[in-house]
Amino acid sequence: MSPRGGRFGRVLAGSPAGQAARTPFVLLVVALLGGGLISLLLLNSALNQGSFQLSKLKKETTTLTDEEQALQRDVDGYSAPDALQRRAHELGLVPGGSPVFIGADGKVAGTASPAAEPPPPSAPPVAAGAPVAASAVPSPAGSPALAPAPSGSAAAPPASAGATQPSQTPGR
Repeated sequence: MSPRGGRFGRVLAGSPAGQAARTPFVLLVVALLGGGLISLLLLNSALNQGSFQLSKLKKETTTLTDEEQALQRDVDGYSAPDALQRRAHELGLVPGGSPVFIGADGKVAGTASPAAEPPPPSAPPVAAGAPVAASAVPSPAGSPALAPAPSGSAAAPPASAGATQPSQTPGR
């Protein structure tokens, strides 16, 4: 054998010093890959949790938007001119005349006139053939007293002349 061949054979076989230097590098690469995989798993979990929270908040927003729209429809219905006029009429209010103003000097601009008497409230219609349990019969004291109605009678109770009952506003 030649002296060269012997030296070449030792380089190919490897030395224990080269193997010892390679071990920390391999462990470092494995540790970096493991850490990267764990961090990706944690990042993915955080993103999924955020996605679930986002979808829950979107559903809640949709529900609240629907509720807001329903409430806005109610407000629009109550503030419509015909609804306001009907409610004012139920409360016994009448349209006012032309306005009268008092100036800073005490001078009156316009002509004051009293409001017209509101028409009496109309009694709700009673369906023909519907039984009436009791009718209002005036008592000697002037307040209506309940008395049984004759059987088979479909007569509506008479409206009291002096007392008007305001209806309750929904939601109050």
